[in-house]
Amino acid sequence: MIAILLIVFLSLLFLFGTEYISRKQKFPPELTRKFIHISGGTVAAFCPWFLSWHQIEGIVAILFVIMLLARIFHIFESIYSVKRSTLGDLFFALSIGLVAIITHDRLIFAAAVLHMSLADGLAAVFGTTFGKGNGYKVLGQQKSIVGSSVFWLCSELILLGYILLSHTTNNWSLLIWIPLLATGLEAIGVQGTDNLLVPAAVALILSRL
Repeated sequence: MIAILLIVFLSLLFLFGTEYISRKQKFPPELTRKFIHISGGTVAAFCPWFLSWHQIEGIVAILFVIMLLARIFHIFESIYSVKRSTLGDLFFALSIGLVAIITHDRLIFAAAVLHMSLADGLAAVFGTTFGKGNGYKVLGQQKSIVGSSVFWLCSELILLGYILLSHTTNNWSLLIWIPLLATGLEAIGVQGTDNLLVPAAVALILSRL
């Protein structure tokens, strides 16, 4: 219980610290949001090496409630003032808990969560920066070829790391179809649902191989 409370406290300290710096330096809300998305998700991906699965589930449940209350009472304005409609912050927390339920394999958990944090986060950063002129829309949501390409490349690298570390070198075909599937799910996951769809799909697939 002490470990759970400590992690929650550090998470809140990180969120409030980021909020303060963002307001002080007047960073764009989208940049602040993606910084939290990438850094927080990447740390979460490696939590199974330090925490039990029950601890991870407990922390996620508490943080989900906190993020829900923050959304309702308009706390963390620099995060929630983005122009587009999204529930990605809530799906972000839910997906970590869901992946922890789907698999208790640390490498699978890390690969799935890194798809949400690194692949999706970097895709958004590069898509926003270099995606003008090569955009496309899916279900009314703006996407870009650059962003989707970055997501696909990140997915390839994450899965390559998974294959090498898990010694499943007889499954090189994973590098062909899983990145394509994950990129497709990221494209159709409107209003932040990709944060839930992509890691859950990756975890389910890898855990059943």
